[in-house]
Amino acid sequence: MKTNKSTSKLHAPIFGVNFKSYVWGRKALELSRTVNKIAKETDTYLYVMPQLIDVPVITREVEIPVFAPYMDALKPGRGTGFILPEAVKEAGAAGVFFNHTERKLSLTRIENTIQRARELDLISIVACDTPNAAGALAMLKPDIIVPEPPHLIGTLRSVVKEQENFAIQSVNMIKKTDKDIYVLLGGGVATEEDVTKIIELGADGTGAARAICESKDPYKL
Repeated sequence: MKTNKSTSKLHAPIFGVNFKSYVWGRKALELSRTVNKIAKETDTYLYVMPQLIDVPVITREVEIPVFAPYMDALKPGRGTGFILPEAVKEAGAAGVFFNHTERKLSLTRIENTIQRARELDLISIVACDTPNAAGALAMLKPDIIVPEPPHLIGTLRSVVKEQENFAIQSVNMIKKTDKDIYVLLGGGVATEEDVTKIIELGADGTGAARAICESKDPYKL
């Protein structure tokens, strides 16, 4: 199976659509095609993150990068029920997202997963829930860090409207440690104004899940 064409072209601004468990299967493919269409109309780095089982199907149908929502740091061999990085790579994923507040990992597991992603040339996106955690994660040098206040996730009340200081502090903590790490501020992002404000505060991009997945017109939103 092919490796996604966009793996080596990571650039700001970045916008990700996280499908979570809102859409899957045929609807996930339809939404991915919509995002792919938009990608041809903008210079934004757009990616989708579907259910893991949908990754290989979607990568065959779109040109945008497709990210896996999780993987483990194990090596080939034993590991029933775990997600092998080599399998994620061969499925066509451009990268992997982990340590979301809905599935948090220990610092050791985060470090090991970043290393496995690096070995396979997978883009690593690591989430965190405080500015201090963002600074600590920057020491591990993932490609992207996503600071999100947990209580705002899925609420449609954005981080920049509810907790602007969280946003500012997170960007500063990461950039002062490593200015080459991309920062995607998340948490309740739902409108054009949210995205604009996030960029104005110094982040490299953002993303959304519920707002887009539940929209009657995802293309317009």
